[in-house]
Amino acid sequence: MVFAAVYAVMLLGRAPGLALDRSGAAVVGATTLLLGGALPSAAAWQAIDFGTLGLLLGMMLVSAQFVHSGFYARATARLAARPTSPERLLGELVAVVGALSALLTNDVVCVAFAPPLIDVCTRRGLDPVPYLLALCGAANVGSAATLIGNPQNMLIGQQKALSFTGYLLDGGVPAALGLAVVWLVLARAYRGRFVRTLPSSPDGGAPFARWQTSKGFAVLAALVAALLATDVPREVLALAAGALLLVSRTTTSRALLAEVDGGLLLLFAGLFVCNAAFAQAGHAAAAFAWLRSHGVDVGDAATLFGVSVLGSNLVSNVPLTMLLLPATAHPLAGPILALATTLAGNLLLVGSIANLIVVEAAARRGIAPIGRSWAGEHWRTGVPITLTTLALAAGWLWLRHGLLAG
Repeated sequence: MVFAAVYAVMLLGRAPGLALDRSGAAVVGATTLLLGGALPSAAAWQAIDFGTLGLLLGMMLVSAQFVHSGFYARATARLAARPTSPERLLGELVAVVGALSALLTNDVVCVAFAPPLIDVCTRRGLDPVPYLLALCGAANVGSAATLIGNPQNMLIGQQKALSFTGYLLDGGVPAALGLAVVWLVLARAYRGRFVRTLPSSPDGGAPFARWQTSKGFAVLAALVAALLATDVPREVLALAAGALLLVSRTTTSRALLAEVDGGLLLLFAGLFVCNAAFAQAGHAAAAFAWLRSHGVDVGDAATLFGVSVLGSNLVSNVPLTMLLLPATAHPLAGPILALATTLAGNLLLVGSIANLIVVEAAARRGIAPIGRSWAGEHWRTGVPITLTTLALAAGWLWLRHGLLAG
């Protein structure tokens, strides 16, 4: 019952009649299970994958450095400063956001890019909507390239012990091709409709600090090099990078730590406990056995790919990944889960936290599509982007491994 209630909130986003969101529900659910004796305290602590939490925390601190250095605002302004066509600006935005999302947490990239992007568009007389949709699409697709691009990929990489370089070969090509798809779909959908006059109300942001930005890139470059060239655990490397950035003469530790998404860390911890209690009671094994008896075997590569896509748009990709990981015995289940759950985030507006972050930033500035809701506008371009990028991912995995053929 507790497990079902927690995942119902994962689906709905908020408990009906309450201000309880996904992170809160995970914490309440885990606490209820502990109080009820469904899982001993020692077992609950063991169920939490501290390696994944450490990796996520370290990458959040690295991303926070670029927020406080003013890099995101400067990058957006520089991107749009030159006289260029709306289509070319769209393409440059997709490329920059995609590259950054592969190395930094995609949610943080969206948080930082959305306000200055709206300012740039309104100053240039451009409709912010296609550019905000490009931000969503590029952040999701770009993050699929690596094991540090988004939370679910971090989790998959840790629990499946995937090689950082090996996965880069699996995810890099579909992500690069997928960014081209994002640009093509949006450029065609908005051809001749990029111009729009809106009142400009700059959001401000942190002033640009060249030294702090350079420091952030130096640490990020060292981290990526270490991930590619060493066998040191990823969480240790990420935490070391975050710790190095905390040592500063100008930026307080409190400022960087304030950018850490504590709610996401608690969501992970709570779901680890809820899922462990569900498995210990035998419910997880029974559920997957029931699915197999009805022809849905997530041990099969093609089935796992399809379930990952559909499930990500029902209960969100992180909770779904946690559910599926223990039941996936296929040797290449990791790349399937990482690519399918990430690319599926572009299907529905609620399919990715990154999408919601961008739309909420637009709503605060009074930005909305003409004649449609945000959900409808996203659906119009999100469906072709998702179907095409998923097809590219499946095709690439098949070429590399013959994966989905058997």
